[in-house]
Amino acid sequence: MLPLLLIAQPGTVHGRVADAQGPLPFAGIVLKDGLQATASDANGRFTLTDVPAGPGRLVVSAMGLATGAYAASGGTKDLGTIILDAAYEELEEVVVTGTMREVSRSESPVPVEVITSALFRRNPSPALFDAVGMVNGVRPQINCSVCNTGDIHINGMEGPYTMVLIDGMPIVSGLSSVYGLSGIPNSLVERVEVVKGPGSALYGSEAMGGIINVITKDPVLAPRFSADVFGTTWNEWNGDLGLRMGKGRARDLLGVNIFRYNDPRDRNADGFTDVTLQERISIFNKFDLQRADHRLASLAARYVTEDRWGGQMEWTEADKGSDKIYGESIHTERWELIGQYQLPLRERVITQFSFNSHQQDSWYGTMPYRADQRVFFAQVHWARALGARHDLLLGAAYRHTWYDDNTGATATAAQRIPLPGLFVQDEWALADVHKLLLGYRVDHDRAHGLVHSPRLAYKWAPNGRWAVRASFGTGYRVVNLFTEDHAALTGARQVVIAEELKPERSTNATLNLVRKWPAEKRFFGIDLSLFHTRFSNRILPDYQLDPNLIVYDNLHGFGISQGASLNLEEGLRGMAGVTWMDVYTKERDPEGRMQRQDQYFAPAWSGTFTLSQTVGQHWTIDLTGQWSGPMRLPVLPNDYRSELSPTYALVNLQVKRAFGRRFELYGGVKNLLDFVPSDPLMRPFDPFDHQADDPVSNPYGYTFDTSYMYAPLQGARGFLGLRFTLAE
Repeated sequence: MLPLLLIAQPGTVHGRVADAQGPLPFAGIVLKDGLQATASDANGRFTLTDVPAGPGRLVVSAMGLATGAYAASGGTKDLGTIILDAAYEELEEVVVTGTMREVSRSESPVPVEVITSALFRRNPSPALFDAVGMVNGVRPQINCSVCNTGDIHINGMEGPYTMVLIDGMPIVSGLSSVYGLSGIPNSLVERVEVVKGPGSALYGSEAMGGIINVITKDPVLAPRFSADVFGTTWNEWNGDLGLRMGKGRARDLLGVNIFRYNDPRDRNADGFTDVTLQERISIFNKFDLQRADHRLASLAARYVTEDRWGGQMEWTEADKGSDKIYGESIHTERWELIGQYQLPLRERVITQFSFNSHQQDSWYGTMPYRADQRVFFAQVHWARALGARHDLLLGAAYRHTWYDDNTGATATAAQRIPLPGLFVQDEWALADVHKLLLGYRVDHDRAHGLVHSPRLAYKWAPNGRWAVRASFGTGYRVVNLFTEDHAALTGARQVVIAEELKPERSTNATLNLVRKWPAEKRFFGIDLSLFHTRFSNRILPDYQLDPNLIVYDNLHGFGISQGASLNLEEGLRGMAGVTWMDVYTKERDPEGRMQRQDQYFAPAWSGTFTLSQTVGQHWTIDLTGQWSGPMRLPVLPNDYRSELSPTYALVNLQVKRAFGRRFELYGGVKNLLDFVPSDPLMRPFDPFDHQADDPVSNPYGYTFDTSYMYAPLQGARGFLGLRFTLAE
């Protein structure tokens, strides 16, 4: 942050924010008590009106930049260009996910990885589902080659093990985890925080594999108006619009996302659409009230409606549910409400709540799936500093899930799952360079009783260049099979539940090392993590027992997810990461011997990279990508397809050109190497298995199957887009 002293008559103040690389877009500029604020535009320019007379402070903030003081004379109107020097060793962006308390990233005892809006713009995408793949060790996984539903894997763990939050509230879970990350307008996202490993001590059930917290923009600092529209050579069209309204103490931020793809293509000639056709509209509104003493008060709402279908190329709406032409059709309607309010007390007591309602009307071939889920969550927590070295957090939470569908899961009555909990956390500064975090949570599940989740974290930082973090924690999850496993609803397989499913439990240990080498003009840093998670129970699908069945059972043994991740950073222009994982289960066979099974869709090696180069004053070239080594895939007995996927990379190239203060034109190529998986569908010519039992034409008993899917089926495609930003 950079404070400026203003001594001026009422009037207008304007200027430009830049660093050594050029103009800084979306830097935050706040005057005095925060009632007047703006953000720099695409060229770093800003304007503040109605600046009051007398001394004042203008705070300019931009991530990863040094502080400094400048003076302006009383009659100053144009502050000129404000140059912020690089201070890479101090990346002081505020994070909240690791401790549920605002703290600078470098001070957090829990390692938190951050994706900023600037990184989003290096690889434009219509959904956060694709954008989070820029984090090393985080992998968007497409689970079905027909309807293209997906989830987010963290360190090899499937989507249901990842808790997704919006502004700190659990809003995407269960039934909606498949679709919830679509339709969040990227233009309204300030950053995404990722915590790897169990976080149940603070967040309860579902936070077993990690946490993704989507932080939306502050209505005070967001641009007055923004628009980002792009299309691809596959006739995909995406538009993100943002509008800031209000003044004084009341500010409102409106965002709209529209995505449309209605051009069926079958490049691999298997008779099925390569990409699901989609029409989606999402509306997001966030209201913020500036209160005395900077107390919090905000309310946000989101509505999403989406229609998608995939299947045989000749499928039409009239074929829905028939056994003539195969198609998968999904209609979703979703409402979300998020709010927080700090009580008017001397102590810092914050109440928070979220509510979501998700309706889904789907057909998977001849199988209908109609489901309705409503989740209410409320939480109150009290934060207080005890002396100079203790930061205490006490809280109580209540979550109620209501779920009903047309399957056997709710044949007699809708599911009602209340889940109250209490949690406590103490962040203890043992000394100037030592910090200890102690946490504990207890939840009460109606079926399984009390569930205990302790947590321990330690941080040693002898100076600004070294930091070592060690943590231990536990995770648990109450399984709702039908709302989470898409494979249980598609294809020709039947679902078998071998016994009563018990809660999943895990323990985790992580060691994190950060080392920075700052210089006057350059910066280099490494971030190394070692992780080990042991599952005492997991619920895994068995595709091998019978090609016509998916069998679910408790784990009679144990599961392991372990590995290491390394991130390299060179300034703000280049980043690269690599992750090694070993994810498997061990169970006893009928002879009592422990047998190892590697987990599906968990590559031993994977990585990400980002490289940006500014050319002149207006041009920028961005190269981004993710790569993956071989991973185990679900194959049928005597399958002619390989059980291991090939090593592949999805590489994207973008060129940007700024025009004036408000416009930016960008374009490039996605999937530059034109990689697509081979044979994603088994027997696409007989999706209803009418001839599957014919011993002559099908001697190995193959059945139609959609689960052999590990990468998008879209090859190389061009894109072109335009951004417009009006700061004031």
